[in-house]
Amino acid sequence: MNIMGKEIRKDTPINFEIVKKNIGIYDAKNISLGNTRIVSKIVDNIESETGEKFIRMEMGVPGISPSEIGINAEINALKNNVAGIYPPVDGHSFLKKEMSRFVKLFLNIEVKPENCFPTVGSINGSYASFMVAGRRIKEKNTILFIDPGFPPHKKIVRMLGLQQESFDVNNYRGKELKDKLTEKLNKGNIAALLYSNPNNPTWICFTDEELKIISDIARENNIIVIEDLAYLGMDFRKDYSHPGQPPYQPTIANYMDNYILLISGSKAFSYAGQRIGMLIISENLSKSHFKDLLDYYTSDIFSNALIYETIFLTTAGVAQSVQYGFSEILRAANDGKYNFVDDVRVYGEKAEIMKKIFTDNGFKIVYDMDGDVPIADGFYFTVSFPGFHGDELSEKLLYYGISSIPLSSTGSLRTEGIRACVSLVQKVQMPQLEKRLNVFYGHYKENIIE
Repeated sequence: MNIMGKEIRKDTPINFEIVKKNIGIYDAKNISLGNTRIVSKIVDNIESETGEKFIRMEMGVPGISPSEIGINAEINALKNNVAGIYPPVDGHSFLKKEMSRFVKLFLNIEVKPENCFPTVGSINGSYASFMVAGRRIKEKNTILFIDPGFPPHKKIVRMLGLQQESFDVNNYRGKELKDKLTEKLNKGNIAALLYSNPNNPTWICFTDEELKIISDIARENNIIVIEDLAYLGMDFRKDYSHPGQPPYQPTIANYMDNYILLISGSKAFSYAGQRIGMLIISENLSKSHFKDLLDYYTSDIFSNALIYETIFLTTAGVAQSVQYGFSEILRAANDGKYNFVDDVRVYGEKAEIMKKIFTDNGFKIVYDMDGDVPIADGFYFTVSFPGFHGDELSEKLLYYGISSIPLSSTGSLRTEGIRACVSLVQKVQMPQLEKRLNVFYGHYKENIIE
């Protein structure tokens, strides 16, 4: 199927000239690069000028109010004057204890509190992890990304002056993953590899077999595995919400002892505005010595370089009240008094509705299978429309009041698609989404050739 002669339609739901003007101000290239902040600014401007509310799918930000548990704990902490005291950069002992309990109860792994650290969001944790991992052994200066993935991670690596490689995992699921990883890792230049599970943007989830493959090859090649668990517990095909009861969130930590886990407070806990995440380091890696670190740090111990020099020199620690608030959220989850997964199940419910609206109007799900089973409904999904390249489709949909980012910006080889995030789309907007996509389909269905 392909579209012939895609004429410019000016009878779009959102004023054509206003959309065109605002895209021109920021350059359409920003859309093709998936610059979510620029796309968001373009949409803000169009909404302001037209008074029309968009279906906002471009930003991977939470759309749920945070638990009152954390808010109240922060208020109490502030009233007790914690704002006047510097926070411990490695985290308060009570928070570290709850982090350790959390990974035991929800991931079924043993990590001492001393190896659990708060960071100013997972982005801060990834920044520090890349910096230290990429300097621990001189000849290992490259980060391998198992794509598709979160575009800012690659920007961080570039900014740090490190090298990077990547591949689209969609072509290498199951046993084929072993051959591809062996090819990449045997060159000897890879310091660490990173993936997200569930995956941003495709929502694929690695199986236990695949996690074991990753761990075996990484171990053989002395490589750190950085596992991004931003969407922990959000593969709603299984119920990961009960502390201390299987099933547990799958993790690389079950198979190796040279790992870093990045657990975001933003998505699963809807605590994005307070900027906190968990950095969990395996005992073996935390205490390991690497003499090459002395070229940059005063300590050759991995965790010392990461926490007391890298984290300290970039953020000086997570704000006092936030540590108190997040600690209480984790405590409630650990004690079984707060089901954080139940709070975010609405994302899956919205994804199911939105995917049907898209497919009813001529769109296709790009990443539709997770191995040999259908993809889960969750925080993200991916779609394409026959004949459109992803960046062209993303730009075109702005005229129909729908914002997104192209898959090409995520390292995906499926460049015909776009990423849709469900979080900011309200259920009351579903009829509007259907109406706008119906107009889009009506404009282009006659050009679709079977």
